[in-house]
Amino acid sequence: MKKILTLLLLAVLFYLPSGQLMASSHREAPLISTDPLADNTDVYAFKSPTDAEKIVLIANYIPFEDPAGGPNWYTFGENIRYEIHVDNNTATPGDDITYRFTFKIVNEDPTTFFNIRLGKQNQKTTYTCERSTNGGASWTTVVTDGVVPPANIGPRSIENATVGLGAPSYNALAKQAITMSSTGERIFCGPIDDPFFVDLGGVFDVGNFRTMGRDGLARFNVHTIAIEVPVSTLQKSKKTVAMAATILDPDYVIGVWASSSRRQIKTINSGGDVGYDGGWVQVSRLGMPLTNEAVIPIGMKDKWNAMTPYGGNDLQFAANFTNPELALYMDDSKFGGAVPGLSALRIQSKSLGSFDFRNGKPGLFGLKGNAALDGTALAENAFGAVLLPNNASPRAVDLLPIFYTGVPNLRPYQLATGKNGNPLAAGKPFINNFLPTLGDMLRLNMAVPATPRNHAKFSSLGLVGAAVMGLTDPMYTNANLQFIPNMDGFPNGRRLEDDVTTIELQAVGGVVLAAIGLWYDDFIPGTSPSPVTPNLGSVLGFTAGVTKNDTTFKSAFPFVQDPWRGFIGSGYEPNQPLAVKVQSYNCANGDITFARVGGDPAKTVEFSAAGVVNGVYGTSVNRQIEFGVRNDPNNSTITINGRYVGEPASMVSYVFNFRAYCAPARLSAEADQLSVRVLGNPTSKSEVVVEVTGVSGQSLHLSVINSQGQQFGEHAIPVATSVERRTLRLGQQTGVYFLEVKTPTDRQIIKLLRQ
Repeated sequence: MKKILTLLLLAVLFYLPSGQLMASSHREAPLISTDPLADNTDVYAFKSPTDAEKIVLIANYIPFEDPAGGPNWYTFGENIRYEIHVDNNTATPGDDITYRFTFKIVNEDPTTFFNIRLGKQNQKTTYTCERSTNGGASWTTVVTDGVVPPANIGPRSIENATVGLGAPSYNALAKQAITMSSTGERIFCGPIDDPFFVDLGGVFDVGNFRTMGRDGLARFNVHTIAIEVPVSTLQKSKKTVAMAATILDPDYVIGVWASSSRRQIKTINSGGDVGYDGGWVQVSRLGMPLTNEAVIPIGMKDKWNAMTPYGGNDLQFAANFTNPELALYMDDSKFGGAVPGLSALRIQSKSLGSFDFRNGKPGLFGLKGNAALDGTALAENAFGAVLLPNNASPRAVDLLPIFYTGVPNLRPYQLATGKNGNPLAAGKPFINNFLPTLGDMLRLNMAVPATPRNHAKFSSLGLVGAAVMGLTDPMYTNANLQFIPNMDGFPNGRRLEDDVTTIELQAVGGVVLAAIGLWYDDFIPGTSPSPVTPNLGSVLGFTAGVTKNDTTFKSAFPFVQDPWRGFIGSGYEPNQPLAVKVQSYNCANGDITFARVGGDPAKTVEFSAAGVVNGVYGTSVNRQIEFGVRNDPNNSTITINGRYVGEPASMVSYVFNFRAYCAPARLSAEADQLSVRVLGNPTSKSEVVVEVTGVSGQSLHLSVINSQGQQFGEHAIPVATSVERRTLRLGQQTGVYFLEVKTPTDRQIIKLLRQ
């Protein structure tokens, strides 16, 4: 251990260019940005909220999947090794447990360009999962021919029994794909909604954070590998949670990271055949969120991706945490005025009247060797060489352990509660995920209970939220060890709901220092009535603009949400009310297909209709109007009801006139009802206003293309009102454009002229 600590000391003394902490690892390095199938976007590790003896490990790949990205739909790549790595013992080198996934793709009907047709599937993907428990020396196959669900293309591909797969719903396909391994893990591999959320446009505009940010990942999909593992499988001595000494038992800490690897050589022959040869090379990895995308300097990103976090590889990057670039924009003596979006975050320059944590300042180094540090993690016979390396690495004391070692349940890393104003005194324990491998991993103490997602005090701020409660909530303001809600949140592992961008920005802003008693500059010992000062309030009130995912999460494994549907597309407008409609109707035999429009995409809809065979509530969308109803001359309509499963109050209705639908004059009659008016045509502006009437209750799609077929403005309206007025974007070039207006039964094209 002394040798390792010495290496880290040398590393933090050596200057490296600083990075910045902003967004999770989507297209984070030059090389991997050209290889999206191998690009690891996010890693999650959290206690299952439904089973205290299970841990959920999730690795996501393939960034920015457009739901309508056909005809070659996104899927896991062949000739790639996808791996999830677990370290549970610092005494052993490398992985203690590794899960390896390899995928195989077949075309069941190569005569068609459709991905799904007549019950057959092209790009049908299966996987093999292997497990190693000895650092990769040997492998055991635990799943063979595991099923990967297809892309969520649309209702005809997924639910239609004639031309598609005939599944009850896409969610049913996802549930069927959950597999139990031969060693007791539950596994799901497949497309999902991207659970990460961040205002990418604001972040990368030189830190242009905004209160009402736009989620740059909204309605994009990724591919996930999700594993539910018994704690006893991951714990180094095979113990269960019930055997833990306390909820912070140090023997239950694991480190988790994920990677992908490719063959060294790829050969493309003149006939289009592709060959792979040579050894395997790691091309992507991810542990803590945000590290490679925003911390590692661009010239080192590819090198970082090729390394494991073992053997001291990550020590060369330590200076990026001891003096982070972002801290310069939270310091008015440097560039604090350059990034107004971070104005709420200001690092302590005179905490308790004397401690300066701005870049290049001493921090707590002035205490080095002082007897006051005896018995703390800062003592020389403990970890002082790492945490207090020199007088110009102030954030080695807080940011470095969060990313490289985890935080121990030792002084001073306990809440200020009970310290009586002395940050070095014993306080309230609230974290112990210490695993000093000195590398980038997501660390989780598996003994900590899960916070129920419906708990009144559940917070997406994770450990920051727990710290606030431990400092201010009377239920927790004592010096005793007790479970505080959200102690299972980031950076103690990472839950799907955790707002890691806000948490990490607050951490750079010194919130962890404040939590342990190194208060902000506006707190004056002996004078201020409370350490909860305006500065601390500003930091805790800061958000990165987007604070939650664009849809919900599931309440059971794999917890990630089903992927967005291609038929809806990424341009789907959210917050539309639930409605139902008829997708198709066969006038000859009465076969009818129901469909939902709008509503919460995370919720399943069930349908009922009087006069329909099996007309009671059920999720099946394929029904048949009864023979007697179809042939009753006094009857021409049926009423279709739809509601969310388990929510009777959500019921909506739609009256369908099957006689009018089948009448010969139907199309011309309905065409007369559709009216489109362009306000300002020709125009000299880069946009036009379009007004549509006569389509109330129907879905409506508006799009603008130029004469070369390039698409510009678009609006998808699930349920139109009596008058729809929308602004559509034109291109920057003058010339002719075409406006297409579509409903389920009609289509109009209008020529537009930009002068």
